[in-house]
Amino acid sequence: MRQIEGTQRKAMQPILEMQNITKTFPGVKALTDVNLSVLPSEIHAVVGENGAGKSTLMKVLSGVYASGTFDGEILFEGKPQHYRSISESEHAGIVIIHQELALVPLLSIAENIFLGQEPAKRGVIDWFEAIARTKALLGKVGLKEHPNTLITNLGTGKQQLVEIAKALNKSVKLLILDEPTSSLNETDSNALLELLKGFRAQGISSILITHKLNEVLKVADRITVLRDGKAVDTLDTHTAKVSEDRIIKAMVGRELSERYPPRRSTIGEMMLEVSNWSAYHPQHGEKQIIKNVSLNVKAGEVVGIAGLMGAGRTEFAMSLFGRSYGQKISGEVKMRGLAVDVSSIPKAMNAGLAYATEDRKTYGLVLIDHIKHNITLANLGGVSTRGIVDDIEELSVANRYRRDLAIRCSSVYQTTVNLSGGNQQKVVLSKWLFSGPDVLILDEPTRGIDVGAKFEIYGIINKLAEAGKAVIVISSEMPELLGITDRIYVMNEGRFVGEMLTREATQENIMRTIMKSWEH
Repeated sequence: MRQIEGTQRKAMQPILEMQNITKTFPGVKALTDVNLSVLPSEIHAVVGENGAGKSTLMKVLSGVYASGTFDGEILFEGKPQHYRSISESEHAGIVIIHQELALVPLLSIAENIFLGQEPAKRGVIDWFEAIARTKALLGKVGLKEHPNTLITNLGTGKQQLVEIAKALNKSVKLLILDEPTSSLNETDSNALLELLKGFRAQGISSILITHKLNEVLKVADRITVLRDGKAVDTLDTHTAKVSEDRIIKAMVGRELSERYPPRRSTIGEMMLEVSNWSAYHPQHGEKQIIKNVSLNVKAGEVVGIAGLMGAGRTEFAMSLFGRSYGQKISGEVKMRGLAVDVSSIPKAMNAGLAYATEDRKTYGLVLIDHIKHNITLANLGGVSTRGIVDDIEELSVANRYRRDLAIRCSSVYQTTVNLSGGNQQKVVLSKWLFSGPDVLILDEPTRGIDVGAKFEIYGIINKLAEAGKAVIVISSEMPELLGITDRIYVMNEGRFVGEMLTREATQENIMRTIMKSWEH
């Protein structure tokens, strides 16, 4: 059946053809003779390591890089196209949804969907029509919220659906989704993938850009692999057996036999002990978020915290790190057996704690500043004399971390926003390493980065443990925790509901532990 379907698909006329696309920036060739075709009613995945050219290719397609600024040809519905802006590509039916959602938080769903193209009669916005049309659009994406609901009151998964509703309002023919599930829990991710399947059945084509290869294999009809600005392979899931290992080999140019670098654990003295830690919601003081949590981690040990989205893992970490989340926080913290004060971020840092946030772009980095300033930001005293920053010393420190963590950049004066996700994460880690911590809490350290960069981050974690640091890793990817940790705490509804040695843990018994906690 799949073979027949694959044969029929080959005879189809593509809805999109990008032919010999070459895009050059000063000193860098970002794309070289890339060819990409998308068939009608197809989900076409585009995968590759960070910096492979995926986003650049989509910006060429959507008119962010206007016609004339690149070489090659774009055909849409069989006709040559010369888009000079996003509005022109959207008018043709090509809509891109970026990883950073383009919604206005303090406007309603309806106001966001019709922003800039409000239905009006004689110059007056017709809100009755806007509400009615919004309800219809929300029905198509499975959202039951009222159109007057503010975006800020929606979770990330529902915000993603509002973005898709906006696209449907623009009569989309080709929907481009850039890392649509990077911030979603498993339930919301699966719902979004099912929605894409539904669109395919309705005749809408999609381009899916993601690092989650298991999701690619769930829904993609074909997969194009980019490496170093070139399209190196296109795989048809209907005519060939495609595995994650097959995709990874094309992405990195070699077999990646081990997803996680091997390491030998040398566990030393007790480093951090947290006892009976509790915290309440920052706005709703009656709601307890963290409930009498106790944790310990030793020098040279990597400890994981597993749990479903909303279990309280990030809230626990942030409340521990200088009470940066919550109110009415209580509990005891010891470092090397001695009680320490972590009631503010400077005090937590002085005690030897560091926290690398899950949201590196909002809270971890100053994106408009260069690498050098970002690396020293958490420890300006380390590059200062009598309160004045020593520029030469700061440059030396930045270059040392650039070398030690293999940050790929033109120089430490490169603006951080222009780095790939993996290299941005290395800058975040550099910043906290330069603060000289004994305990590092890494919250989703590999979110939104490719398999090659993940391997490098795992290697950095290993080196930290070998150097005698204590490392706590919060991750939504259970295989990741099983691959890099010594011990795992399982969290659910603000409590630790289980603890196990990693060598004895499986994804099944982690989930079983969570399910059993609900029974009690």
